[in-house]
Amino acid sequence: MNLLSIEGLGISFGGLKAVNDVSFGVKPGEIVSVIGPNGAGKTTLFNMISGVYQPGAGKVVLNGEEVTAMSPHLLARRGMCRTFQNLQVFQSMTVLENTIAGYHLQESGHVLSDLLNLPAARRRARLAEEGARALLRRVGLERAAEREAGSLSYGSLKRLEIARAMALRPRVLLLDEPAAGCNAVETEEIDHLIAEIAASGVAILLVEHDMKMVMRISNHIVVLDHGEKIAEGDPASVSRNPAVIAAYLGAENAAG
Repeated sequence: MNLLSIEGLGISFGGLKAVNDVSFGVKPGEIVSVIGPNGAGKTTLFNMISGVYQPGAGKVVLNGEEVTAMSPHLLARRGMCRTFQNLQVFQSMTVLENTIAGYHLQESGHVLSDLLNLPAARRRARLAEEGARALLRRVGLERAAEREAGSLSYGSLKRLEIARAMALRPRVLLLDEPAAGCNAVETEEIDHLIAEIAASGVAILLVEHDMKMVMRISNHIVVLDHGEKIAEGDPASVSRNPAVIAAYLGAENAAG
């Protein structure tokens, strides 16, 4: 059964259909990648799924509940979190503080308790720090916990962003180009991390331009071109699909 279902999703800007009638699903523990050439509509699709854009058509269903156009913080409370293509990290805060920030949305304590530093508030802070340190160990950043985030390499910052998203205990994790700007070693580290997260039962929806990475870790691939879904299937079948080859290489080169 799908944990996340995308049903006939579409949106237009100024009369131009940016995404049109796209449908697919993601099961628990599955990695589904959305690929396509530049301008295919991948990030627009992500923005509709994650509540940044309101779709003009179709719906998003999370764990059996329709959540179409629901705001991102409400989606996070229901178990859907995302990272962004452009890093959203607090550069002047420590790595640990960045990760702890991910726990705040899950906290249910009273503001007055925090202001007065009551025992309940201290307990929440301790549990958040313990959880954050465990996540940093998981992503290989435990030794950098006290460093300013701005001092990390680009690949480490990408892993930090994933750690912060995981602090929200997602059931569905949307990753927008997690390996963009990373070197081969950093990409491999992120590759292993994503596979490990999926193995824990989290459903992962991925947008990524690194085709080697996509073909390595994906269970299922959805291909967009000019906002339309042109192919869908396992990595082997998608890589051989003539429509996909034409979209990436152009019809003449594909025929050649």
